[in-house]
Amino acid sequence: MKVVGTQLALPQPYGAPTRVLTWQEVEQKLAAAKTYWLATTRHDGRPHTVPVDGIWQDGALYFGGDPATVHIRNLQADPRAVVHTESGESPVIAEGTADWYAPSAEQASRLAQATQAKYGYATSPESHTARTWRLLPQVVLAWNVLFQDATRFTLDRAIADPTNSKESSR
Repeated sequence: MKVVGTQLALPQPYGAPTRVLTWQEVEQKLAAAKTYWLATTRHDGRPHTVPVDGIWQDGALYFGGDPATVHIRNLQADPRAVVHTESGESPVIAEGTADWYAPSAEQASRLAQATQAKYGYATSPESHTARTWRLLPQVVLAWNVLFQDATRFTLDRAIADPTNSKESSR
């Protein structure tokens, strides 16, 4: 996956950022977040948001939900979604597509371990291999101080980055 960060163009009254965040610091925020606000679209076009637990791993957000919940029904009909970390002052906003994903046994084990470490409750690797929701962002917006370092990242998953050992080993 190739990730490119550029300064986010803001309306003039908001200022002009002079610093571009690194993808590493943004991924750290995504991984550390306890709650993510997930925005989906209802069948009639109205927006829907809900807080969800999740694990940021391998460039994607993994989360669950009962099939009867509104957000899961929405994703089944329209997989486009946005996820936002809790902070309104220094947020990370990821826009992408969700899929009902079957991780490998190794990845499911890592998801179960990460869930235990992050939330303090156990999930079995089998609960993840039975499938889980995965949001693959195409665009990520982030900043610590909007007018100083607002950054737009584009993620190109079709391009393997040879400097990323996880990508090159796949």
